[in-house]
Amino acid sequence: MKRSEIPSLDDLRAFETTARLGSVRFAADSLALTDGAVSRRITKLSEDLGFKLFEKSGRGLRLTAAGEVLNLTLGRFFTELATTVESLRAANARQNALVLSCEPSVAMRWLIPRLASFQAAHPDIALHLSVGGGPVEFRRDRIDLAIRRLDFALPDAWHVQRLFPEKVGPVVSPQLAPAFASGEYIALGSKTRPDAWSRWLSTHPSVRRPTEIRFYDHHFLIVEAASAGLGVALSPWVLVTDDIDRGRLTAPAGFDPDESHYGLIWTGEPELSGAARHLAQWLQEQVQISFKA
Repeated sequence: MKRSEIPSLDDLRAFETTARLGSVRFAADSLALTDGAVSRRITKLSEDLGFKLFEKSGRGLRLTAAGEVLNLTLGRFFTELATTVESLRAANARQNALVLSCEPSVAMRWLIPRLASFQAAHPDIALHLSVGGGPVEFRRDRIDLAIRRLDFALPDAWHVQRLFPEKVGPVVSPQLAPAFASGEYIALGSKTRPDAWSRWLSTHPSVRRPTEIRFYDHHFLIVEAASAGLGVALSPWVLVTDDIDRGRLTAPAGFDPDESHYGLIWTGEPELSGAARHLAQWLQEQVQISFKA
């Protein structure tokens, strides 16, 4: 039989479902069709093949000998087809799954608030977010891409797409801005950069010194503390840009570049492809939007 002579797949499915469930009515319910539609498809299939598929048996139907043979073949065919489709879907899902590692503060304060737009633009990509800082164990931790502050040596095999320069400055709630100007403030620093305040103050001799410096474990904690009026946080710009836009925080002394950059890093091929390329392009767009704001 030539391919052009193979009966309609819809007709074959109607027959196989009826034979499997033993009833035109059950088949119709399963296929979301009317009883008449299923019956017409079976009749058409029988006419196309040139032999009967069912015969009456009391009030029900019984497969003919030829119908039995066809049903066995179709059962194997549809099972194999379903298995193949599921396998292809799983492979495609794995191909489109992406693990992005990001520094905790950047993830919480800048990346996560923007991820909904990436998911809306690429609903077929399953993005898994992991947090971490410093050197990346790509193979061990099954990481595809990582966002890092590039303040450590990168292996030659790693590739980098620069995202934005690091800029640092004090931020404070508008209500406490006068306290910063008068020097009646508590400086909030991150334990990840314990000497940041002393270095910043040494380059800004006109700024009044704080009454004390208190340290939190991460930058996102000192930003939240500053928003709550607990002091003045010395923060990277990227972590506070949204709060400044909303008026929750103000930056009375602006932000100074510290000659480091954040970048997207990966291993393997120099040019990204597939889901990784889409993510890299989206990140670059978000950076451009943030810096224009």
